[in-house]
This record gives sequence, structure tokens and C-alpha cells, in this order.
Amino acid sequence: MEQRPNLSGTIVCHEALIAGQIDTYVEYTGTALTTVLKRKSISDSAEVFKLVRDDYLSQFNVVVGNSLGFNDTFAMIIRSEDATQFKLKTISEAATYTPKWRAGFGYEFQSRPDGFPALVAAYNLRFAEEPRTMDLAITYQALKGRQVDMIAGNSTDGLIATLNLVVLEDDKHAFPPYDAVPLIRRTTLEQYPQLNDVLSSLAGKISEDDMRKLNYAVDGEHRPVKDVVMEFLKSK
Repeated sequence: MEQRPNLSGTIVCHEALIAGQIDTYVEYTGTALTTVLKRKSISDSAEVFKLVRDDYLSQFNVVVGNSLGFNDTFAMIIRSEDATQFKLKTISEAATYTPKWRAGFGYEFQSRPDGFPALVAAYNLRFAEEPRTMDLAITYQALKGRQVDMIAGNSTDGLIATLNLVVLEDDKHAFPPYDAVPLIRRTTLEQYPQLNDVLSSLAGKISEDDMRKLNYAVDGEHRPVKDVVMEFLKSK
């Protein structure tokens, strides 16, 4: 098996899959729904999965496997001291304070329809200045260093716990569910039918808590990815 790490984002991975340059990768249902299929955001996880599964098969000849078990949704993140001081638990509550705050977002979150545009539409958020566009890895350090006051991450990011940050509840469901699902070319499955059993064995095996711990082991404890993965597989 050949691996191709560090493919930059959904569109690159999707195009590589369709072109036959790769045979499988893991995608998030909400990303597939809004970014690839260009459909409106939907909050019901089962409905999103069915739409993605049916459309990927009919449009791209790609099979969508069952969820690995975790939902890696967009997360609006603030410092824990701000959450405590202003008694903030939801994005709606934070909207009162954002006109005095600065925000830092990754390019993908800024440009994707299910990202910043969806956030503004749901909460009518306003900031003290235009959100800064920065590399995702830098956003966490910028938040901790008080260069910005709110960032967009992912709910399973290990740096949330590492840096003692707080994820605000998406109480208006601006973001669709992002269940992690394997995508595989139908022609590949026909050529290697045993892959069906392999993919089925992965379904529901990784919880959100598992994913946070795995990410923390890499991001917080700086352990090698290979070691973290092998330890997790042995535990399962």
C-alpha cells in the first residue's frame, strides 16, 4: 500500500480520488455536502450521510463507508479566562462581546460556505476588525498570546486541552455535522472486494474523546504519530 500524506485539503484529495491518483481517503460528511456537492447546510447527521452517500455514488462512482465514530465539527474557540470572566458557553452569548474582539481564521474556514459565511449568517457576528487570515497552527498560539480573541478550529484538536482553551457551543447549528467517513473508488472495491470487510471493521471504532486524546498525544506530548497510532490500534 502506498500512502500520500499532506495532500492540502478537500478539493485536492477529491480531485485526486476522482482522477484515480488515490483510491481512498477519509472525508467529513459536512465538508462533502457543502464544499464538494455545493448543497445547503443541514443539521441532521443521518440525512447528511444519506445525501452524501447517494450523490457520491451517482456523481463520482465513489462509495461512502460508515462513520468511523467521531464528528469533527468546526469549533469556535476562546481563552478559558474570557469564558469564565464573561460567563460564556455559547456562540450566541459571545456575539455580545465580539464587536470588541479580534478574530483569526484559517484560509479554508474563511472561504468555505460552511465556514465563516455560515457563522455570520447564523449569528450576525461582528468583530473590531476584519478577521486575520493565518495558518491554522498559528491561530492557537495567536489566541493564547492575545493577538486575537477568537479562532476557528476543529472540535477534536488536541491543542484545545493543551492550551486550556474553551469551545463555544454552536447553539444555532451554523455548522453541519462532520462525521468522519472513508471514501473509496467503486472500481477499487470491485477489484479488491476484501476491502469491504476492512472498512466495515473500522465503523464506530474511534470516538470524539479517542480522537482528542490521539491529537493531544501528538500535539501536546509531541509523540511520533506512528507510535500513537500503533498504541491505539493495539488497544482496540
